[in-house]
Amino acid sequence: MANNNIVELKDVFVSFDGEMVLDGLNLQIEDKEFITLLGPSGCGKTTTLRLIAGFLDPDSGTILFEGNDLNGVPAYKRQVNTIFQRYALFPHLNVFENIAFGMRIKKLPENEIKEKVTDLLKLVNLSGFEKRRISTLSGGQQQRIAIARAIANRPKVLLLDEPLAALDLKLRKDMQKELRNMQKQLGITFVFVTHDQEEALTMSDRVVVMDEGKIQQVGTPKDIYNEPKNAFVADFIGESNILDGVMLKDYLVEFSGNKFNCLDKGFNDREAVDVVVRPEDVDIVSLDNGMLKGTVISVDFLGVHYEIIVDIGGFKWMIQTTDEHFVGDNVGLIIEPDAIHIMKKSKYSGLYGDYSSYSEEMDHISENIEEE
Repeated sequence: MANNNIVELKDVFVSFDGEMVLDGLNLQIEDKEFITLLGPSGCGKTTTLRLIAGFLDPDSGTILFEGNDLNGVPAYKRQVNTIFQRYALFPHLNVFENIAFGMRIKKLPENEIKEKVTDLLKLVNLSGFEKRRISTLSGGQQQRIAIARAIANRPKVLLLDEPLAALDLKLRKDMQKELRNMQKQLGITFVFVTHDQEEALTMSDRVVVMDEGKIQQVGTPKDIYNEPKNAFVADFIGESNILDGVMLKDYLVEFSGNKFNCLDKGFNDREAVDVVVRPEDVDIVSLDNGMLKGTVISVDFLGVHYEIIVDIGGFKWMIQTTDEHFVGDNVGLIIEPDAIHIMKKSKYSGLYGDYSSYSEEMDHISENIEEE
């Protein structure tokens, strides 16, 4: 194979009941990578997983596995295995028999099955659990047994559909690390589906951000966070202040009534753009020293930092800082050139990035109640 892609989806369309679910999807998944499909409910990420698994056929388009067309190849003949949110373990079988299930179907010799099950339990840190009943295991342990069973027949691709969603926060974080380590040890491709941004950033080699059946951006976690392609990606991956701006010329942008040096170029002179500034990249200073000036309207203490909302000319900025400030303080903001990221206008422009929407909605509700 000339390229390093193990799975390719080309111009894939899928619709259910006349509603488009995947809209001309093109995606290349590299051999041995940990790739995450990330997006809100209904964006098409689980449908993409089901296409690769063979549980679903596209309306049109091609799915290739190691360069071969998968059209018409049934799920059981694909070198792919799936782990679902509900682990689908057999409650009447013990741990050993759950893991051995697929190997028994393949009629492997008993001594080989025993050896493999022992090795797999070691890999998932559950040595000695062979005779345990499934009902006696915690969620995290069941998760590991499901993984052991899924990799028993050494698939080339493991598909994971929100597999950590049922776990509590601490266990989730532990399992994120374990899954990542397992993937490296096994050297097989993991395709992971989640709507949890932090999970995607923590675990993945590459992240595929999806919305409305389309891929919005593909890149490393760092690229996606630092260089979002549009307002949807910027808002979905972490918190963002997203403002209307005008690119005056290369490296110079105007927003909030001020001109700022930035590191972006290649836009038309005076092109209307979206400007992203992450909350942790803004410094609060004295009123006299600020490039922008505003009033603190809300302060929340989140343990590691304060989350502060500052009203600047009607636009509500979010700022994350370790310095304490108080509601009513008049403050200045400083934004360095490398904290400013410029994006082209898109259909998502104007929908995200101002932290006033919640309070305005509440005002609107109370106004309506008073009118009634």
